[in-house]
Parts: sequence; structure tokens; C-alpha cells
Amino acid sequence: MRFAPFAPATEAAEPSRAPENASLPEWNLADLYEGPDSPQVTADLDRVASEVVAFGESYRGKLAELAARDDGGARLADAVARYEALQDLLGRLMSFAGLLYSANTTDPARAKFYGDVQEKITAASAQLLFFQLELNRLDDEKLRTLAREGALARWRPWLEDIRKEKPYELDDKIEELFHEKYISGAAAWNRLFDETIAGLRFRIGDGEVAIEPALNMMQDRDENKRREAAKAIGATLKSNLRTFALITNTLAKDKEISDRWRGFSDVADSRHLSNRVEREVVEALHKAVEAAHPRLSHRYYRLKAKWFGKDKLDYWDRSAPLPTAPSQLYSWSEARDIVLDAYSGFSPRMSDIANNFFEHHWIDAPVRPGKAPGAFSHPTVPSAHPYVLINFQGKTRDVMTLAHELGHGVHQVLAARQGALMAPTPLTLAETASVFGEMLTFRALLAQAKDPSQRRALLASKVEDMINTVVRQMAFYAFERKVHTERRNGELTADQINDLWMSVQGESLGPSIRLGPGYETFWAYIPHFIHSPFYVYAYAFGDCLVNSLYGVYQRAHEGFVERYFALLEAGGAKPYNELLKPFGLDARDPAFWNIGLEMIEGLIGELESMEDA
Repeated sequence: MRFAPFAPATEAAEPSRAPENASLPEWNLADLYEGPDSPQVTADLDRVASEVVAFGESYRGKLAELAARDDGGARLADAVARYEALQDLLGRLMSFAGLLYSANTTDPARAKFYGDVQEKITAASAQLLFFQLELNRLDDEKLRTLAREGALARWRPWLEDIRKEKPYELDDKIEELFHEKYISGAAAWNRLFDETIAGLRFRIGDGEVAIEPALNMMQDRDENKRREAAKAIGATLKSNLRTFALITNTLAKDKEISDRWRGFSDVADSRHLSNRVEREVVEALHKAVEAAHPRLSHRYYRLKAKWFGKDKLDYWDRSAPLPTAPSQLYSWSEARDIVLDAYSGFSPRMSDIANNFFEHHWIDAPVRPGKAPGAFSHPTVPSAHPYVLINFQGKTRDVMTLAHELGHGVHQVLAARQGALMAPTPLTLAETASVFGEMLTFRALLAQAKDPSQRRALLASKVEDMINTVVRQMAFYAFERKVHTERRNGELTADQINDLWMSVQGESLGPSIRLGPGYETFWAYIPHFIHSPFYVYAYAFGDCLVNSLYGVYQRAHEGFVERYFALLEAGGAKPYNELLKPFGLDARDPAFWNIGLEMIEGLIGELESMEDA
């Protein structure tokens, strides 16, 4: 998933007009269900309700007995197969409801349908919680022996993976309580955030716009328009800050309660566990990025301020197009061709998979009132296919966002062969294919750029993208750590959260960015803080990893494509360190992160040399 405001902040266009929504594709969700009133939705919800009961009657309290039988491996394999099929069905229903809702979060009918389906799926899945809990209570050696060969060997990676959660699992009834109360707890606050953000309107000029167009205006060529948009965003967020502060406080407290009951000691440990990454690896990344601030973000923004003839840039100028950048607006067909050609240059197979998203209407591209802001690729379930949501407005940033989300989509298509239990990829590798897709597209555009000003604009856009992805996202991680740590001492006021936000923003962006009044509220619209606490470091992880991976590709093309596809096809069936080994990479080595950071530094150096030429 990617939140588009932090996609590449590239040259703003000065076009005759933005793409018309009529020319942009909207997704066709019929491959999941024909519509919310489809008889198949009702039939599948009824089927789920009956099958989870039957599954419980067959296996609850009986797994240890099954494992002890002579044919224990085969019996457990049958149980896991049934469990996986149920997970696919549950995921299909929830994916459909979620995608329908994200296309218009302000539609009461869609919101009700989403809420109703979520309640039913939560109730059904609560009856399946016992299965993983009982599997994890089986004797370690006994389970390893049963999964070594025979039918159960198919799911050995999943069995080994869920074993990592064993120390943090609670009694069955407590797990069921946590699970069922999620619908009236965290999920409800998530939905309140989504509907509040989608419903906000920002007064700019003579009209009012939603969050996505308002953020887009902060990349306009006209500084007055950028300033007006920034001030409008800050003012509207400020007038709603009590709501956003309440949501943030409640979710942080909810997480603290869960962490305390499960025995997590650090505020981010539960995320590290779900990502299957060691805390020390993330901390090494965090320290490496913070140490690199002076030679990355501070250095680049000092150079950009010089281009603008200023000592400092105001915060609304941070993502402004370069003064001499050529204007460029891409049509949807141009954007499609750019991405597919870049993918094809790496591998025709990669381009063919991505082309399915265009040919079969798996993409929703127009900007619409009520539509979820940003961009994502939703994997849905292995029995279906992914769907991509973007808010396309024709800029180079949007082309790169399309490349990013299609990278996710290709990854999700390839990983689907692992099945519902092993297809999901931990965040340590979830951003690999997306960032790699961006890199391929950037390199293709750069190779076509003949004019020096166009080349500089592309290089600057990539540097800003990398700073947004690495420096900014790790600053977000630092902000989250402060919020969740301070929340343990009591509720935070909106002003306190503002102060925590400003404390990390100033240090990460450096002295050449002036963070004036209004910017202190900008934390409030970022959905990752709400939906996926501590998700953000996955972007920095993925960017630095891809920089190293791309370096391997540049040095030795032979065999790389095959190894790369093997990595994507593995999904979550192998740990990240094992998947990186064929490339000679080890993210557990603290020095590893400097490889990726040095690539960003090299691009900044190239921009500086162009300035001197």
C-alpha cells in the first residue's frame, strides 16, 4: 500500500487541463461479486456461518489427538486445507466490501454494507481462532516430524511461521474477546477517520475541494496557489483536530492494552513480529537514516532553496516543481505505455502480468468526491486477483505511483500460488516489487531525457521521492514512537501531538525548510498512523533494499530476473534473509543500509555537478 501524497514529488505540470475522469478506468469488481445485492454475497455469508461451525465441531479440542494418530500428518493436512479454503472465502467477502467502500467512503449505503459484512466476517473468523492456538500448543518436535514429509509438508513454512507468535498468544476466550471487540474498537475508529477525512472540504480560491486535490495543489507551479492550499489544509485540519487527537489517543491506548496483555515490551514490537523482522534490524536502519540527514535531506533542500533563489524554502515549497522544469502532463494511455515499456525492458513476463490490470479493469483511477485518498494495491485472495486504486491527475508523480502500485500487483499475482495462508508477504519485502517497479520506470524516463533541464527535473524528482520514502518515513516512525511512548503516561492533547510532530520534522528536513504556522497539524491526515501503526518503516526498508538490489542487477544481469521472480513467487513462504541470500545481500548487517543511502547521496552529487557545469 502506498499513500500517494508521499509518492514522488516531481515536476508539477502546467497543462491545458487535467485528465478527464471519463477517460480514466474504473475497476470492475464483478470478479469478486456482481454487486452488494448479489445473491452470491448472501449465499457466501450463509456458507461462512455454517462452515465455521462445522469446522469447529470437527477440530476444536481434537488436534492433539489427531496428531498422535498413525496418519496424523494427513489428518492435520486435511484440517489446514479446510482452514485455508475458509480464509480464502472470508477474504473474498471482506475484500469486496472494502474495495466497494474505498471507492466512495461517504456513501451511506456502501458504508452500511461494509460495516455489516465486517461484523459478520469478524464473528465468523472468531470461531476459527482456536485452530492456530491449538496448533501452536502441539509439541514442537512432533509437529516438525509430521510436517517433514507427506501432505502436511506443503504448509510447513506456514506452521513454522505462526510458531513465532506462540509466546504472545493468550487463552482462547481472551483471544476471541479481543477479536470480536475489534469491530467496536479499533475498526470503528479507523472507519471514523476514513469518513472524516473523505468528508473534509478545503476552501481554496472560490471553491472547496477534497483532500486529494488540495494536496495536489501544493505541487502547483504558482507559489501563491501552493501557499493558499497549504494554509487551507492546515486550517481545516486544525478545526477538526479534536476529532483526530481523540482517534489517535484511543487507538494508541487500545494498542498499549493489547501489547501489555500479550507481553510486548517495546511499542513497535508487535509490528516487528508481524513483519517477521528483528527489532535490532529496524533500529539499525533508523540510526543509519538519522545519521544520514545532513548529507541527504539537509543537503538536497539547501540545493533546492538555491535553485529558488531563497535562503530557506517554506514548507509549501518543499515539493514544488523546479523553476526551470519543463511542463509535462501525461495522459492515461501515455502513463500506461511508459510503465509497461519499462517493465518489459526488464522482463516481458513482468509487463504481461501488469498489462492484465489495464485489460481486465483491475484499476480505479479517477479522482472522485468520497474516494479514498492516495493509492494502494489490494491482493484480495488467491482465488481472484489484486485490484489497484490510484488518484490519477496526470503528473509524473502519478506515473511513478502507477508503477509502484503495479509492482505490488505483479508481486501479489505471483505470490498467489502459495495459497491464502502463505501468499501474504511480510512488510520487510512487501515494498520490494513496488519500489523496484518505480526504479525501472525512473531509469526508463531518465534514459529518454535529452534536454539537461528535463534530466535535472527527473533526477530531482527521484531524489525527492527517495527522501520522502526513506528520510520522511523514518521521521514518521520516530513520531509514532514518541506518540505511543508518551501516551503510556496519559492522554495527549492536540497541542502535545503537534509538538511531537514538529520535533521530528524540523530535524529530518533540516534548516533549509521553514516549518511555519499551520504545518503542525499535518500529521492528522496520514492514514498509516491510524490503520497500521509503525507500517511506515517498511517504505524505507524497501527503498534501501531495492537500491542494493538494483545495484546487483546493474552489475550482473545474468540470472537476476529468474532470482527476482523466485523472490516474488515465494510470498510469505520464506523469511526475508533467506530470500535475499541468492543476491548476496544481508539486511541484518548494519552496514547494509548505507549501500542504499549512498545511492541517494550519489544522485544528489550528480545534481550538484549539473549546477556547477
